[in-house]
Amino acid sequence: MKGLYLVEPVVALYAFSTYLTYPLVTQYVYRRLWQELTNSTYPVSDTSACAAANASDNQTDYFQKVQEQASLFSLYSQILSAVPSLLVTLLLVAYSDRAGRKVAIILPLVGTLLYTLSLLLVSFLRLNVYLLVGASLLSALFGGLGTFLGGCFAYVADLSGGGDGRRMTLRIAGLDMMIGLLSGVAALSTGYYLRAAGFNGPFLTSAICQFLVLLYAVFILEETVTRADSDGVGGWAAVRHMFFAIYRMLARAAPKRRTLLLLLVSIFTSLSFTSVGSFSLIVLYELKEPLCWSEILIGYGAALSTTVFLFSFVGVAAFTYCGVPQLLVVLTGILSLAAGMTMVAFSKTTLMMFLARLPMLLSIMPFSVLRSMMSKIISKSEQGALFALLSFAEVLTSNVSAAVFNTAYAATVALYPGFVFLLGAGLCAIPTILLGVVCAMGVDVAVEDETLNEDERPQADKDAPQDDSDCDPLLN
Repeated sequence: MKGLYLVEPVVALYAFSTYLTYPLVTQYVYRRLWQELTNSTYPVSDTSACAAANASDNQTDYFQKVQEQASLFSLYSQILSAVPSLLVTLLLVAYSDRAGRKVAIILPLVGTLLYTLSLLLVSFLRLNVYLLVGASLLSALFGGLGTFLGGCFAYVADLSGGGDGRRMTLRIAGLDMMIGLLSGVAALSTGYYLRAAGFNGPFLTSAICQFLVLLYAVFILEETVTRADSDGVGGWAAVRHMFFAIYRMLARAAPKRRTLLLLLVSIFTSLSFTSVGSFSLIVLYELKEPLCWSEILIGYGAALSTTVFLFSFVGVAAFTYCGVPQLLVVLTGILSLAAGMTMVAFSKTTLMMFLARLPMLLSIMPFSVLRSMMSKIISKSEQGALFALLSFAEVLTSNVSAAVFNTAYAATVALYPGFVFLLGAGLCAIPTILLGVVCAMGVDVAVEDETLNEDERPQADKDAPQDDSDCDPLLN
């Protein structure tokens, strides 16, 4: 039976199942730590938590200790899973240039399913909560989110490679929108689901969804890479191919193209560092006084946060249709993130915390645009290497940023918990400066597909054998 070239259902259902548990993990760990430190049941009503915190200095100390321990728990999970996730991401996504994109999609799905089943077991059997740290490590051995998204974006790049730059930009932005829409639906229901069925219900539902999407990816999703397996795709051959592809993409490219690619990768990673680090602490910030949000409010807040994917897609589509330069689109997204983080830092009421999401509605735009820009300046045969490099950089910066921001939060939560969000807003200056360097180069990154002239092609590329699928676009 012929399969479908539709990766969107995989991304959509994966986003739904993942975000059905993502806001709950922090809450589950928080409540378990509360019970261990206070020997009492966690107050779950909308106002009892704040009332308990304001009752005495002792209760306030408990809240601060739980905040610190929950932050450190997240730090341990990130550190132990960082190295295997980085290595597997780099290998699998680059390996997909020969073995096919599905290998970089299916294996992370397996790892995510194992992690969700671990959540279910720990919650159902009341096992030691620190077993989840080991579950994170096990999941990382299959690649994790970075590998999955790298494989999916490379899959879309394969299908959109024959079109113009606008088509690829919109297709990649469409994947981001699918993530946001389904994540929002899941986040909106988590609070009510948690209150009605406890933690076991959402964890079980998430595991079932992940099993279904795994079946779709294995048996229905069609492969886009159809190269003959005659040059050895396994073992060391794949590893050599990966490093050669990245080396060729960077070191053997024309100087102008190499400089532009490195700048774009730096903008992407620095912005990812700021975005992931800041967003990872929002739930903890909402659990703390004076907000003391319940699971219902946290669900509403998480759902509102995911609308940035939808609005960012609409923004990319509108700006692309109107012919707005892509660098200006990226700058708009950076300023959107900085404004939102600044507002979060000073939010002390529920209304202000909800309103703080509004300035961030366009903050995801830069990632879609940057992926498309980088994809258009390399050959089709190097798409896997590019997205492997991006996924590696994204996973690395995500883990480092989580460690940095969680450490900073644990150190400053007693003094000023909003400091980490001001830090995130300030760090937005780095990608802004790098974007200015790209502008100073006088490079028009909104160029359509054009083939490198023979005198502009590196000598190594002239001598290397070319196949019909390779196409080196030129950035004017």
